[in-house]
Amino acid sequence: MKKTFNTIFGLSALTLLLLTSCGSAPQSDSNTLTVLASTSFLADIAQNVAGGRAEVKSLLPLGADPHSYQAAPSDVAKIAESDVLILNGIEYEHFIEPLIENAGGERLIVIATNGLNPHPAEEHAEETESGEGDVHEAGDPHLWLNPNLVVTYVENIRDGLTKADPEGADVYRVNAEAYIEELKSLDAWIVEQVNAIPKERRLLVTNHEALGYFAERYGFEVVDTILPSFSSEAGASAQEIAAVVESIKSSGAPAIFLSEVENEKLANQIADETGVKVVSDLYFETLTNGAPAATYIDMMKHNVSRIVDALK
Repeated sequence: MKKTFNTIFGLSALTLLLLTSCGSAPQSDSNTLTVLASTSFLADIAQNVAGGRAEVKSLLPLGADPHSYQAAPSDVAKIAESDVLILNGIEYEHFIEPLIENAGGERLIVIATNGLNPHPAEEHAEETESGEGDVHEAGDPHLWLNPNLVVTYVENIRDGLTKADPEGADVYRVNAEAYIEELKSLDAWIVEQVNAIPKERRLLVTNHEALGYFAERYGFEVVDTILPSFSSEAGASAQEIAAVVESIKSSGAPAIFLSEVENEKLANQIADETGVKVVSDLYFETLTNGAPAATYIDMMKHNVSRIVDALK
């Protein structure tokens, strides 16, 4: 029987408790490990490590934006049935704590970003459209948009699955090593593609602060963001929008980049004033059912191709 925790913990405290007190995660009578990841891209990364020993499912459906996600009762059931729960961390899954509390039971929680140092949040608190502060006060959670940092994700997931299923340790190790090589190849491919962009045109304007780690790795300058927040649900004042217009005009940035789940209204308004193009079919937060972003690696290649085409 799964033990139920009735005390409400902060996510970090809850994670520490579960990781240190549970030993191997409980498994069903069939000995099949039930693995749940918060998002589709995390599920894909984890599936590459799990291989055939476990099926990794995503809590959020394809096309969902974690920044604005409204949890459903079925999400509690999914967590309750899981032996291993994989989260990005850094407050990305801001909706998760009450779900874990309500699910009860005992499971191993893997924080994929454990050991990485996120970019800090801005000192000023942003206001979302609902009037709430920025949910990402812990820093920028979008570390997966630099595939070199995903190596740490893979290592953390490997270690978590091994803890939950010690008999599969060799499988998880071999799969992790193979996938890390794929990530290194992806990184080299991105460098090659970015080299086609003149250095003076490696300028990014985005809807929200999502591409900081990507820009840092590949030599882009983030000129400005429409929403001064790590969340796509934040709002922007007229003064902030005017500042973005000025930044685009003064820098010569040729495009505004949005993920597919983001509202284009403000971007189109700014584009009308500046004459730049809007690229709105990127995928930062979710995979797709088939092309163009069926896997994490496909997602990154699609995004890079669209960015390079818009800037070179």
